[in-house]
Amino acid sequence: MKPALDETHDPTRKSWVAAANDPACDFPIQNLPYGVFERDGDARPGIAIGDRVLDLRALARRGLLPVPADAFEAPSLNRFMAQGPDLWRKTRRLLSDLLDSGNPVLRDDTSTRAEALHPLADVRLRLPFDVAEYTDFYASREHATNVGTMFRDPKNALMPNWLYIPIGYNGRASTVVVSGTDIRRPQGQLKSPDREAPTFGPTAKLDIELEIGAVIGTPNAMGTSVTTVEAEAMIFGYVLLNDWSARDIQVWEYQPLGPFQAKVFGTTISPWIVTSDALAPFRVDGPAQDPAPLPYLRQDGPRNIDIALSAALTPAGGPETVISRTNFRHMYWSSAQQLTHHASGGCAMRTGDLLGSGTISGPTRDSCGSLLELTWNGRDPLPLDGGGTRTFIEDGDTLTLRGHAQGDGYRVGFGTCAGAVLPAAKQMARR
Repeated sequence: MKPALDETHDPTRKSWVAAANDPACDFPIQNLPYGVFERDGDARPGIAIGDRVLDLRALARRGLLPVPADAFEAPSLNRFMAQGPDLWRKTRRLLSDLLDSGNPVLRDDTSTRAEALHPLADVRLRLPFDVAEYTDFYASREHATNVGTMFRDPKNALMPNWLYIPIGYNGRASTVVVSGTDIRRPQGQLKSPDREAPTFGPTAKLDIELEIGAVIGTPNAMGTSVTTVEAEAMIFGYVLLNDWSARDIQVWEYQPLGPFQAKVFGTTISPWIVTSDALAPFRVDGPAQDPAPLPYLRQDGPRNIDIALSAALTPAGGPETVISRTNFRHMYWSSAQQLTHHASGGCAMRTGDLLGSGTISGPTRDSCGSLLELTWNGRDPLPLDGGGTRTFIEDGDTLTLRGHAQGDGYRVGFGTCAGAVLPAAKQMARR
């Protein structure tokens, strides 16, 4: 069943914040994404509207948002997310009404506007929520097939369990960072085919994984499971996610238990959480699932979301080159199916859990979501617009992810998810 739409999704609705009415703006009144911003050393939750950020704590203190007293008092969104879908939806309606071009309550209240509405250019955006746990999945059939073809048997690229299980691994919440945070090139064990033993040093195959992260709002108790319908209701919203990866470290360590050091050094997310409600008009059918999922994973109605995505590489001092264009609609396993499987054995999901979708790759080479695929493990270097090529990421490069869902005369966007790569630290001293 497709999610119900209401007045907040009206494509003709306009805001008294003029910039929000630009069709190219990521943050129109139909979006209202949540984040945390810092101004004058004070961090608090807000929503993006046009080229401004609206202070939710200030609105709540003035009685304009009937939420629990502490919902927006902390410098994170966890308290609000834990309240559940009814309050999320009620708050969205109230904010949409307050920002509507015809509503004078906030528009004409110069005192409250001065306190609560700030230019985005004047604030610092922070990690929007306290990340409880981080799990990354492997849910694009195209990506899994490409990787299996590269490193295993092209005739049997998918492992036998892949079409039955949303494959995932537990990552590190401690190194999830907000867009704009530098990423230091990781070091680890490297084993070349012509050597008998590994060496230790900086990765030479630093890569990105273009993903979407699902942010869990409401928990389930340990020992319980959830249906796909319940899983949908637990997801507060979505962020852009770059699962930075060290491919040469990964290929040596991943058997038999999967990625470890190749993934734990950094995961970048966008500062804005685009809510599930804002993305409701963009639900689409996913790829046909054959064989049919086991009953607990079956999902009625459109399970995917039509979000156009891109990845760009900017070398130090050079112009930006868009290296990939893809779409979230390509995913074989949906976020709700991933969450349902995660909890199926009795795992307690918590407010602030982050589920990475896995690399989002489409059917063509230029729609792949990693340099591993785009260059076919370095065999086919990518030309850059300013000259030169890349097989993998070099020091000084900045990688930027972008995404938006396109409506009729408006777009629901995520902003950017960017990180620059610093050289590796000095090697660890012997003990």
